[in-house]
Amino acid sequence: MALNSDIKAQLNQYLDLLESDIVLQVDLGQDENSKKMKEFVEEIAAMSERISIENKELSRQPSFRIAQKGKESGVEFAGLPLGHEFTSFILALLQVSGRAPKVDDDIITRIKAIDKPLHFETYASLTCHNCPDVVQAFNIMAVLNDNISHTMIEGGMFQDEVKEKGIMSVPAVYLNNEEFTSGRATIEQLLDQISGPLSEEAFADKGTYDVLIVGGGPAGNSAAIYAARKGLKTGLLAETFGGQVMETVGIENMIGTLYTEGPKLMAQIEEHTKSYQVDIIKSQLATSIQKKDLVEVTLANGAVLKAKTAILALGAKWRNINVPGEDEFRNKGVTYCPHCDGPLFEDKDVAVIGGGNSGMEAALDLAGICKHVTVLEFLPELKADKVLQERAAKTDNVTVITNAATKDIVGQDSVTGINYTNRETKEEKHIDLEGVFVQIGLVPNTAWLKGSGIELTERGEIIVDGHGSTNIPGIFAAGDCTNSVYKQIVISMGSGATAAIGAFDYLIRQ
Repeated sequence: MALNSDIKAQLNQYLDLLESDIVLQVDLGQDENSKKMKEFVEEIAAMSERISIENKELSRQPSFRIAQKGKESGVEFAGLPLGHEFTSFILALLQVSGRAPKVDDDIITRIKAIDKPLHFETYASLTCHNCPDVVQAFNIMAVLNDNISHTMIEGGMFQDEVKEKGIMSVPAVYLNNEEFTSGRATIEQLLDQISGPLSEEAFADKGTYDVLIVGGGPAGNSAAIYAARKGLKTGLLAETFGGQVMETVGIENMIGTLYTEGPKLMAQIEEHTKSYQVDIIKSQLATSIQKKDLVEVTLANGAVLKAKTAILALGAKWRNINVPGEDEFRNKGVTYCPHCDGPLFEDKDVAVIGGGNSGMEAALDLAGICKHVTVLEFLPELKADKVLQERAAKTDNVTVITNAATKDIVGQDSVTGINYTNRETKEEKHIDLEGVFVQIGLVPNTAWLKGSGIELTERGEIIVDGHGSTNIPGIFAAGDCTNSVYKQIVISMGSGATAAIGAFDYLIRQ
């Protein structure tokens, strides 16, 4: 299989950065997939004198391991690391060769302190934009600590394993052959699962911030950059850095950028934020906020962070349909990401719940993979843009049902069907299917603010004025968690800047 010229040009630049000789240790059979892998590794090896190939018995066929010449390695790929995983492959080559991973020193220290043998396996899809973060995190751990090994398994090439394990959502991670975790996760979150979260004492010397931002999406980072540029002592607390943008594949309305993807955009934003004096605290959950002499934010581990002002940039998450079966079959047929999990439903019947833009885009995406897609819309008419409705109407394997109230999702080990009520006729109906993709909009991440005194709308949105200020002096808010009429990345960035300038104005008047 020949790599295209653009990929080869990109790869050539990186291969020049290899710091030692690399061996691709391959385990191949006689099947078609082994032939594809043989062509892949031979094409890679032909591009650099520093890369050679040798046969080695590994855990699967076809697979290959990346090792320094003459050394053992724990970084393995079962299947071809193309699509979104091509970056994981390039980074693995560089890091195994000796180039230092781009992670903070405290993360490196935590990884090196793990003193027990751990073998991780990550089942991934090449169209999944959440999988590379997890694959790359475990590869970094395997490079830095000889006790850790990791295999990326491309689900499309190892469908028998996927079916045997009942995997219906990726990334799905197994530790020593037992289920470990699923879904997008940062290296910090994975380390917390492996060796326990950071203790309260780790936050004892933080001092008092001029502004503490809670939230690591576009609004939070915009606020951090603006605050730091004003010379304020700035902290940024994020349970999940990047927020919901990390789940956005194609972004075509970022002004000045014709096209980008969520993870790429957030990597650029993080690099921008880190160029300033911002104390970024990742994978820590805020559980309460109080205004005393200072603003105090309590974390799940009991630590308390103090600041003269705070900016809440909490973002939003996918709204649940809250019907029987949704929680029971989550990741067993119920999913929220068509890009990540769509390939697992190849030639299967699925439903998309929600007829807005995200629902219709999901349906059109899935139509190219699945046998049949049924869209269930609660209202009498679709809310999606006309162009999407027209495309769906012309797609043979998409059926749209309006006035449909989802009653429950049914199944045994996994989803087998869905029941809904026709709101007009009150008639109950059943559809046999194997997947349900929920796409009914967003809900702000503000449930933990109840009792804080911060004024919220009926929908749970933080009410702010033109300066980004809440009803509590010194506490500001920005982005999708506020009562901003429109929820867009560029609007969140602007509101983050507004809140930071509002906080600065507040401080200089105190």
